[in-house]
Amino acid sequence: MGTRSKVAIVKGLNPINSTIKALDMIESDLTAVISVEKPILIKPNYINAKHPSTGITTDSRVVEGIVKFLKERGKDHIIIGEGSGFADTFEAFKVAGIDKIAEKWNIKIVDFNKDSFVEAYPPNPLTLKKVKVAKTALESTIISVPKLKLHRLATVTLGIKNMMGALASKGTMHNGRLNSNIADLASMLKPSLTVIDGIIAGEGHETSGNPVEMNLIIAGTDPVAVDAVGAAVMGVQPKEVKHLVLAEKKGLGTCSLEEIEVVGEQIEKVKRKFRRSITSKILARF
Repeated sequence: MGTRSKVAIVKGLNPINSTIKALDMIESDLTAVISVEKPILIKPNYINAKHPSTGITTDSRVVEGIVKFLKERGKDHIIIGEGSGFADTFEAFKVAGIDKIAEKWNIKIVDFNKDSFVEAYPPNPLTLKKVKVAKTALESTIISVPKLKLHRLATVTLGIKNMMGALASKGTMHNGRLNSNIADLASMLKPSLTVIDGIIAGEGHETSGNPVEMNLIIAGTDPVAVDAVGAAVMGVQPKEVKHLVLAEKKGLGTCSLEEIEVVGEQIEKVKRKFRRSITSKILARF
């Protein structure tokens, strides 16, 4: 067994500072990730144009913390990109305050729904043979910045599932094979860094708007491990999340908590059992 995957958990009332603190804790893992010459894509979750305080969308202060951290280390080729599923992406950016951050730090923002799409083929697919992906996402080093929240069909929607926003058609993923499709997508659009926004999290399901104040940031370079810790913080056993188990089998990271080194806050201290929606309770039985 090699070195354990490191995941940082930071609790605090200033999201920018908490984000930077979490990234500082895993900086040794980040060196290789952010030293590449490719553009750095920050991919938040704006499934709709609701304000982050609803527990549905990514807090722009977390995005700003990442931008500040990168800029202070001389990284200038940064893009913020998303393709909203149920809203105009730029409207969603505006509601969350991403437009102001982009202006302040001189960063390009991209609506993936209007990007050029490339037909891509996930390696050794379980079920996703080919998919149309936003060109910007394929050509960048990816930082996934999801919201800490539950999901009706996928149990949780965190860093790996967040990559669905880069697809031409998000609906095609929901063909009864969602979990294996997510794992396949992750093998092609694998986040180099995941920073989960757990400031105001969301229980119930992905768009239920049941906010839970947690004041947490969870970050790491193993996308499966970060999502596993995120799930555990919401009171969900990582092995219960099918797409994480499949992603681990594909060699994309670990979802075994005993193989993860958690730094900062410990899971037991900050976790809370999130209430699940009726749909997810029924689907969990299958």
